[in-house]
Amino acid sequence: MTLIVMSGLPGSGKSTVAKQLAAELSCAVIAVDTIEHGLRQAGVDSSQPIGLAAYAVANRLVDVQLALGHTVIADAVNHHPDARQAWLDLAAAHDVDLRVIQVECSDEQLHRARLETRQHELRTVPWSRVVALRDTWLPWPVAVERVDTAPFTGD
Repeated sequence: MTLIVMSGLPGSGKSTVAKQLAAELSCAVIAVDTIEHGLRQAGVDSSQPIGLAAYAVANRLVDVQLALGHTVIADAVNHHPDARQAWLDLAAAHDVDLRVIQVECSDEQLHRARLETRQHELRTVPWSRVVALRDTWLPWPVAVERVDTAPFTGD
């Protein structure tokens, strides 16, 4: 049993990699963006800290899946140290293997083009937000597996 945590900038290809991995492993993907979308559809006001709520819900869902003995993929940007620590704590609490996969797109023009043309269920993320996240990105406190999506033509 494993907790696989996807991490990376918006538009880097995290969800695409997560879906491919989930198909190979026959496991669930719990995506923070999907939860945010559901909260908005349920009428939660966008002035509320919906992002934090979505991370909390994702954490709880992953906790339940791990308790059931399932491998699970947590798909989110995971920029903030508290978000990262929550995943580390869950893996430790359930005594499961942890894989952190940091998804990157080394070709900045391609990354920007993907971000600006993707069909996303939640919202459009401006390139300036990606740059701000990139400029403040800190290393994870555990080993990460890096996946560069630049060589892949499909999203």
